Amino acid sequence: MSLSHASSWQEKTSPMACPTVTVLGIPFVNIDRETALEQLMNYMRSPHTSATVHFINAHCANVAQNHPKYYQALLNANMILPDGSGVAIACKRVGTTLKANLNGTDLFPLICERMAEEGLRLFLLGASPGVAEKMQFKLKKQFPTLKIVGVQHGFFGTVGTDQVIDKINAARPDLLCVALGVPRQELWLQKHRHRLNVKLAMGVGGLFDFNADRVSRAPLWLRRIGMEWSWRLLQEPGRMWRRYVLGNPLFLLSITRYGRHTNKRLANYLEGNYPLMYRLRSLRRRSWWHFRRWYGPRLRRLMDIGMSVFILGLASPLLLFVACWIKVNSRGPIFFNQVRVGKGGKTFKMWKFRSMYIDAEERLRELQARNESEGNVLFKMKSDPRVTRPGRFIRKFSIDEVPQLWNILKGDMALVGPRPALPREVALYQARARMRLDARPGLTGLWQVSGRSDLSFEEQINLDLFYLHRQGIREDVKLLFRTVPAVLKGRGAY
Repeated sequence: MSLSHASSWQEKTSPMACPTVTVLGIPFVNIDRETALEQLMNYMRSPHTSATVHFINAHCANVAQNHPKYYQALLNANMILPDGSGVAIACKRVGTTLKANLNGTDLFPLICERMAEEGLRLFLLGASPGVAEKMQFKLKKQFPTLKIVGVQHGFFGTVGTDQVIDKINAARPDLLCVALGVPRQELWLQKHRHRLNVKLAMGVGGLFDFNADRVSRAPLWLRRIGMEWSWRLLQEPGRMWRRYVLGNPLFLLSITRYGRHTNKRLANYLEGNYPLMYRLRSLRRRSWWHFRRWYGPRLRRLMDIGMSVFILGLASPLLLFVACWIKVNSRGPIFFNQVRVGKGGKTFKMWKFRSMYIDAEERLRELQARNESEGNVLFKMKSDPRVTRPGRFIRKFSIDEVPQLWNILKGDMALVGPRPALPREVALYQARARMRLDARPGLTGLWQVSGRSDLSFEEQINLDLFYLHRQGIREDVKLLFRTVPAVLKGRGAY
């Protein structure tokens, strides 16, 4: 698709002719805030509209210069709103002064106010688990009549996309705010926009984090002089230094070099001309990605086996003492096995040191009324009368779970992963909770080092799904190191 064709597509799909200024091939609308707000409201009022709007800053423009599919997604949007002082400086460099800085953080409260007045419906999609819910709570306090018809965190993965789209369509929102980060949110909307029964969809980046008070905004005086980026850099230097310290000069250099036009590499991509150099680089990147997918799971499995053998050898005197203590203290076997559900729903026999009396399962029915777990999916009691005296000690320091190293050696479990669930618990799972079964269950995991039984079932699900989106050697090693102090403190273990 040529640049000229992309521009003509943009004009045809826009219901109101808005003046634009093109920077690096990106057509930013050049309108004041009130006009922009009215245009967005018109999209939501119209019964037959299916519009897409993005807020684009200097960082987004940098990404677009190196990401042709992302750039194409921007060209296919109905409106590109200029966000930040970097875009304003760039527009001046190409001879046009922007009428307003149309950033999402300032514009969104005005949108919510108008939506509340007109009874329009809002859906929040994105950010980490719990952030959209916190934002919903704050918005309802600020705008009591605002109709927020749904929230969904952004860690749903490829498998959960269909369910998320069904959830959005069932809610019938007039505005869908998507906060999946750049470039994922724009690419996600580009791919699935035709399936979304939404009048207006907006990619909003880090808006949810600001509104949920996870990230604070710069003081007003700093925003007025166009230096808000320096505040973000001070708050998150490890994550933001590349974006601002390297990205801002690169953006201005690109403006000097290309001005209104996109660079030759993007033009070649859109025209269908692929120089050999770029084809070779693409092949190299694909090959590296496939190689990482191949060696990653194998390296983690090798680590699981090596660490399990090492821990069993190191802890063997302690394990022998615990076995003798259990045998002397109460009638019954030393080890306890129980059917658990593993990866893909496959069941396996999980081993532990016996920490309860042998009639524990029979007594469980009598104790169900005293269950302290929310939702009754799990059974939890801080003072469970079925637990033996040795059991209280080995549970507090998670020694009862050491025999699960045998399950790890067999391949039923991993060192790090979601909690191994009982079949009766899995039978009560909703679709979202079943995503835990996409990986091998672990001896430890994110929820185990974050409070264990003190957490609600929903919090456990959120933490396990968060881990599944980040799992890898580096994340596993970090969690293993965090497990040691968590075990020694014994928090949430009962």
